[in-house]
Amino acid sequence: MTELSASSAGTRTSAETLVSVEDMKVHFPIKRGVLLDRTVGYVYAVDGVDLEIKRGETYGLVGESGCGKSTLGRAMLRLTEPTNGRMIFDGTDFSSLKGEELRTTRRRIQMVFQDPLSSLDPRQSVESILVEGLRAHGMDKGKESTGKRLRELLAAVGLPAKSLRKYPHEFSGGQRQRIGIARALAVEPDLIVADEPVSALDVSVQAQVVNLLQELQDQFGLTFLVIAHDLAVVKHISDRVGVMYLGGLVEEATADDLYAEPLHPYTRALLSAVPVPDPQVEDRRERILLAGDLPSPANPPSGCRFHTRCPWRQQTKCDTDRPVLREIKPGHKVACHWAEDIEAGKIKPHEVAPILVEEMDGMSPDIPLVGPASVTEALNP
Repeated sequence: MTELSASSAGTRTSAETLVSVEDMKVHFPIKRGVLLDRTVGYVYAVDGVDLEIKRGETYGLVGESGCGKSTLGRAMLRLTEPTNGRMIFDGTDFSSLKGEELRTTRRRIQMVFQDPLSSLDPRQSVESILVEGLRAHGMDKGKESTGKRLRELLAAVGLPAKSLRKYPHEFSGGQRQRIGIARALAVEPDLIVADEPVSALDVSVQAQVVNLLQELQDQFGLTFLVIAHDLAVVKHISDRVGVMYLGGLVEEATADDLYAEPLHPYTRALLSAVPVPDPQVEDRRERILLAGDLPSPANPPSGCRFHTRCPWRQQTKCDTDRPVLREIKPGHKVACHWAEDIEAGKIKPHEVAPILVEEMDGMSPDIPLVGPASVTEALNP
């Protein structure tokens, strides 16, 4: 066990809300003209997201490529400024902070980026990378004290002290991700946003990083927002899971409830695409294939965003009214007009012509189609 300070740690069992996102929207303008001075439309990357993250929990955010997961995470940290909405962080409106107040509060919210190599300055040694944040926030207490802290940081993420003198290109992908995690831990944050923290790593290293995040959470009382494609990783690490589709949240529940009983048609389709390592179960289970392509976020459908691909679509309401995220079971929220009727079997899925059936764009490459047993074993050693 390292002596690294855990002074800002919360309690994993606490029900206190640390983060509250309210009607978050991020719309990117589409520019035309010789000087790119004419706005002809917008890309609705995030379009009205509400969510809460409790202190000490891990909130998993999933969805196919282009649904707005990463943009939402960056907007929460104001790396991308939101178009509308706000984030309340520990009782403070983070979205309205400016100047020194913003810089001071940012110390408590850190990010682990998807590509560990491009997120680390290749011209800086690991020591320089880690000490930069300490100096920026006035936490550099002198050469001896800071040196001890840096060694403790590396020990916390499972790297030897001699790594301080090396440069990012001298490490493997998994080791670089550990450096990124150490950089986030250096300033003693309360919340860490991990954007696809294991997507670029092989399965065995994925398991090491996922287990490391859980150990650090238990040790320092951290709160995580984990953005990921891999549904097995999300289930393993998350307390609660939110599912995004085309800029909006369509379902939210505890990890066990969501995987055992998905209620939104889109969530059902996602989970049905994950292979089961039992051949007999795999042969018997239902596979939901979605028709058509993912709509463009620059021209999203009216009404329910998913209605153009939904096997349970009902034309009257689905085409015109956008459903709100509502709680239909304790702790289980769904943005679907007919969730109760679909669950009860009152509405049957429509037949889809085989020629129109396509794999979900962007999601299938990240779902392992070969060797699923190895994923399960790696995540549950």
